[in-house]
Amino acid sequence: MSKINALCVYCGSSPGTDPVFVETAHSFGKILAANHIRLIYGGGSTGLMGALAEAVLEHGGTATGIIPEFLTKRERPQPRLLQELVVTRDMHERKRKMFERADGFVALPGGIGTLEEVVEQLTWAQLGRHKKPILIANINAYWDPLLTLIDHMRAQDFLPAKPRVDCLVAERVEDILPKLHDASREVSEAEKTMAVPAERM
Repeated sequence: MSKINALCVYCGSSPGTDPVFVETAHSFGKILAANHIRLIYGGGSTGLMGALAEAVLEHGGTATGIIPEFLTKRERPQPRLLQELVVTRDMHERKRKMFERADGFVALPGGIGTLEEVVEQLTWAQLGRHKKPILIANINAYWDPLLTLIDHMRAQDFLPAKPRVDCLVAERVEDILPKLHDASREVSEAEKTMAVPAERM
């Protein structure tokens, strides 16, 4: 049985058009702080990323931002929003460090970058590279198109009928941690920390 001490949260550097998305980021940041779970995130101070980190710090939690050097001007990491800022050479190094430091992964609403990050985790889990839990926070049905696509892939036999990785889904922010904790109980520390090839992550 493994324990969740740190969570990697993928989310947008923009706030989106639905105010519920920012509210969810704030709420989840408060939940992480209350449960003494370190936030691992993209390091930005804008959009959902900024709202999430700000809420973690406001409620006494801890945060680590990991950002590639070329994004520092665009996403403006702020030292006041985190205890640790890691600046990487490129996106691959960033994703590898996020993977190494996290005990699980959550995708809040976001854009192509968020989509790419969570899909890569699903890919590596399907290939047996790790067994850390992965959860899609389907707030206000934001991720419905992705979930529909996954079902379509399975129906067309591009995914196994019985998935090798269970993609957790939560519609409410308060359900995220309970689902992750339940899934984490099935994973040993050794399985959680399986090595991921350096050339990709």
